[in-house]
Amino acid sequence: MVDLYDLIHNIRKRPAMYLGRASISNLRTFLAGYCFARRQIGIPQISQEQQFSKFQTWTQQKFNLTSNQTWDQIILFFSQDEHTALEKFFKLFDEFIQTEHPRELQPNTTNNLIVVSELKSEKDCSRS
Repeated sequence: MVDLYDLIHNIRKRPAMYLGRASISNLRTFLAGYCFARRQIGIPQISQEQQFSKFQTWTQQKFNLTSNQTWDQIILFFSQDEHTALEKFFKLFDEFIQTEHPRELQPNTTNNLIVVSELKSEKDCSRS
């Protein structure tokens, strides 16, 4: 199962596939829908979701703002357009997870196919 930070990493690689168009507003809507759907089906909040909820405050501090604007609106205000705001989000997100959170909350960047094949190899070895 893909966790929140893996999902954000995947969106970064193919934003149009997930968002329709590369837009920070679409990203915020997508992530809100993702979290809402998980709550609706009774999946408890994972540590990454709890940590990501701090991104709002972190963004306000980063831009030295005390307004009630959401993180996407703040980033968009300091960007040329929706697309460049999305690019800026990914850079800020990288900084956020590296400066604010322990390594275990960062996205899993291993190739799942390699992990699966390694597990299969380990299983085959244990039968010997």
